Amino acid sequence: MVAASAVLWSTAGLFVRLATLDTATLVMWRSLFAALTLGGLALARGGPARLWAVRRSGGTGLLFIGTSVVSSIAYVLSLRLTTVANVMTVYAALPFVATAIAFVWIRERISRRFLVAGGLGAGGIIAMAGASTGAGDLAGIGAAVVMTAGFAVQLVAIRRYGRVDVMALNACAAATCVPLMVPFASMALPSPVQLVACACYGAITTGFAYVLALEGGRRVPPGEVGFISMLDVVLGPLWVWLAFGERPGAMVITGGAVVLGSVAWYLWSSDKAASAGA
Repeated sequence: MVAASAVLWSTAGLFVRLATLDTATLVMWRSLFAALTLGGLALARGGPARLWAVRRSGGTGLLFIGTSVVSSIAYVLSLRLTTVANVMTVYAALPFVATAIAFVWIRERISRRFLVAGGLGAGGIIAMAGASTGAGDLAGIGAAVVMTAGFAVQLVAIRRYGRVDVMALNACAAATCVPLMVPFASMALPSPVQLVACACYGAITTGFAYVLALEGGRRVPPGEVGFISMLDVVLGPLWVWLAFGERPGAMVITGGAVVLGSVAWYLWSSDKAASAGA
């Protein structure tokens, strides 16, 4: 299930390229289909009470919905402005960003392994950004950083505040995106190909992929989840290269390899340390 979720997540760039819509219009339609999918699944598994319970989540729910909205918009914007390989290279640094935020927010201890791996990962991202060809690439990389930081805040919030209904909150976040984008989006009905691409992006890449990750992640150790999830980072650029010839440059490949290698080493060494402690 975790592997399947990573494969589905990796198709985001492919559907964004297929949709050929402006950012606001794409976010609006993608969010509509994501809200219908996640909201429908939440209703099927818990009834209307599951969605109504979101009102009792208070500040935690507002934080989660707010960061989810920002991350979703930033993700689409980054894919529109730069290559999928650039976006995935930044996203691969998610474990390091989440650990740094956890240190500042909830005072979780940072190991020397994290400092070494995080330094290498940052170096890979800087090298990749240095090879950017223009302002659009840099803006896309900046949006990818915002998206990654938003996801990291959600991960730390879940750890900080305990069990929250992430599926219902994500459904509400997707629903919130729709009216926010209406003033900026085109009201013309997209073509059949564009509409199918938006539906697949919202329902498959966001909805079903999330449910698979949630269910599979409960049955797999976190270290293994981290390794398996890196399939997303590898496969994302592959799909758009095969479909659209979007070939990453040598420096992007090098920077991505450094980031992936640092994440792999960090997760592997952390897992070994945990096993030795046990």
